Amino acid sequence: MEAMDAALGGGLAHGCLHEIYAAEVGDGAAAAGFTLAAAMGMCGGGMGGARPLLWLRSRRAVGALGVFQGAGWAELGGAPDGGLVGVVGDTMGLLRAAVDGLRCAALGAVVVESWGTMRELDLTASRRFALAAEQSGVPLLLLRVDAEPSPSAARTRWQVSAAPSCALPQAGPGDAPGAPCFDITLLRQRSGPSGQSWRLEWDREKCQFREALSGAVVPAPLDRPAGDRAGKRHAA
Repeated sequence: MEAMDAALGGGLAHGCLHEIYAAEVGDGAAAAGFTLAAAMGMCGGGMGGARPLLWLRSRRAVGALGVFQGAGWAELGGAPDGGLVGVVGDTMGLLRAAVDGLRCAALGAVVVESWGTMRELDLTASRRFALAAEQSGVPLLLLRVDAEPSPSAARTRWQVSAAPSCALPQAGPGDAPGAPCFDITLLRQRSGPSGQSWRLEWDREKCQFREALSGAVVPAPLDRPAGDRAGKRHAA
C-alpha cells in the first residue's frame, strides 16, 4: 500500500523501539494480536525458517488479559517452537529482562507486554531499550494496555483497536469470519509523518498484513538478512 509505504519509508525499522497502545481497555486482545502478528513478520515468517520471538509479560498483564494460548499463536501462523513466553513479577525485573533479551542478536524480536501505568518505564528506560535494540539489530515492540502515551525514545507509536473481519467467500452456513482485522493509527513517528490510519487484515499463510478493503500488501513488517537489520527499513 503506497500510502503506508510512504509514511514509514518502506516498513517498520529493525533495531528500534516501537510502541503499540490499545485504544481502549477492551481492545487489549486486539492490540496483543496485532503485536504478535507484527512481531512474527519481523521474525521472518511463521512456520519455517523464522528467528525466535521472546514475549515478556508482567504478572498484572497475565491477570488482566489471561494466559498466553499456543492455539492462538498457531492460528495467527506461528510455529509451535517459534517463541518463548516469560512472566516477570515486578516492573524492574521486566525491564531488565527486556534489555537482556535485546542483547541476544539471535532473536527475531522482543515483545514487552504491560498493563497500566508504569512509572519505571520512563524516558531514560526507553532510551536504554532503544540503545540495546540498535546495538543488536533486534526490534522491541512495547505493548501497552490501559496506559496513556508518554515521552519516549520510540521510533514509532501506534494505537490499535479491533475491527470487524470480512466474511470468507462462500463461507456457507454461519458466515464464518475471515482474517483478523485491526484499525491502526500512527500516532507518532520520529523524523516522519504521523496521524494516518489504516484498516489491516493479517494473512496467516504469508505472515504479512494487507489492506482490508483492497487486499494490497502492506510493507510492514518484513524480514531482511540479519546483517542488514539494525536501524534500517525493508523496501516494499
